[in-house]
Amino acid sequence: MKENNFRIKDFFILSFILVVAFVFRLYKINTPLADFHSWRQVDTASVARNYVKNGIDLFHPIYDDLSNVQSGFENPQGYRMVEFPLYNAIIAILYKTFPVFSLEIWGRLTTIIFSLIIISIIYYILFKESGRLSAIFGSLTYAILPFFVFFSRVILPETAALAFAMLSIFFLYLNIEYKEKGLSSIICHLASSVLFAGALLIKPTIIFYLLPILVLFYRKYKLSLIKKFDFYLYFVIVFIPLIYWRTYIKNFPEGIPYSDWLFTSVNTSQGLKSILFRPSFFRWIFFERINNLILGGYLTLFFVLGTISKQKKYLPLAFVFSALAYILVFQGGNLQHEYYQTLILPVFAMMIGLGVNFLYEHKNNFINSGFISLLIFFIFGFSFYFSYFKVIDYYGYSQELVQEANVISSLTEPDAKVVTDRTGDTTLLYLSGRRGAPSIFKDPDELKKLDYKYLITSSQGQIDMMKPYFKIIFENEKFTLFKL
Repeated sequence: MKENNFRIKDFFILSFILVVAFVFRLYKINTPLADFHSWRQVDTASVARNYVKNGIDLFHPIYDDLSNVQSGFENPQGYRMVEFPLYNAIIAILYKTFPVFSLEIWGRLTTIIFSLIIISIIYYILFKESGRLSAIFGSLTYAILPFFVFFSRVILPETAALAFAMLSIFFLYLNIEYKEKGLSSIICHLASSVLFAGALLIKPTIIFYLLPILVLFYRKYKLSLIKKFDFYLYFVIVFIPLIYWRTYIKNFPEGIPYSDWLFTSVNTSQGLKSILFRPSFFRWIFFERINNLILGGYLTLFFVLGTISKQKKYLPLAFVFSALAYILVFQGGNLQHEYYQTLILPVFAMMIGLGVNFLYEHKNNFINSGFISLLIFFIFGFSFYFSYFKVIDYYGYSQELVQEANVISSLTEPDAKVVTDRTGDTTLLYLSGRRGAPSIFKDPDELKKLDYKYLITSSQGQIDMMKPYFKIIFENEKFTLFKL
């Protein structure tokens, strides 16, 4: 019979898992911000860096891209109107308060701290819903699997939003599990709604986690929930800030990247292509991405077993349906970008924990527990191994890109606007500490009229075209820096 109450040994077990998770996430924490998905990470980090330089203004976040590349509109102020910049502000505050680390390290540490919160809540929920064994393996999965590790130490807002959502679920769970009354119940209810409102502001796609919230309300009230004032109040608190923010940012269309493709399409060499419910979509997402990359192939067995576990399964299954709905709604985004799966990683971890527990519960029907323990060890080992050799490349970065950034930062003025030929990737701008355009989106003469001072390119055709008309500041066999 499973235990319902945390014991001292649970705190020790969880503390050990958190230490392991923290150590794993320190790997290459001080590398330049040019690793996998750097184009998206630097957009987030640049908002934090501009907060450090100019002060924190949550309603006017700016980044390094001043062009019309992302939104289709000229953006001379560099507005970045996507998620509410709470995560960016936290990074800036930590850096300004404790400037012992670089901004990039603080950004990664901030994400790591949020990931430790997620691991703790996974342990708690699985402990309460299934037992200690599920809790250990579920939280350990999130703590050590390579894909989980990498995307819970990048400078992206997904893990922060996820931590807010999981904390929201945690406080509502406390309220329902212990049937709190009076002030404690009000505090838990209010904390849950405010935290989920924060999660939606940071990342609106976290909305799919409202399904577990609804299951918890149903667990408390059953069908009478439709008569409960606190049920409706919860969602009023959750949605009003999001509605206000999304309405407010419409005043800055130049700062809103084009995003309609996230639902149905992916970028290819031939342009946007629809993948909506195509066989290739299901193969790439469920087989290549989830099965092979995220779960390392073999852990899919435990994921499947977890979905058929019968111990209080409605809440865990709500997480599964939330993840499935998220994947099917944002088919383009999920297929195009690996970091989109960050939001559903807790679901995989929880199901794997339940799957391991399911196998042990049925050991008498199959074989002895010693063999099962050995089987689990090898399945986790092989899954880690195969995922590791795919994910380890994510930590790599281009030394040439860093050298290029050093040339720009040493030969141009700090306030000079720079044009790069990175086809929309702002990594080079960020590494060089300059603002400007991440693409040659106009003719050099027109760029000069827009007050761009320098242009750097590695295209020989572009170099040959510009040489007769513009002064060369620096040139080698890889790239050329022109003064406009």
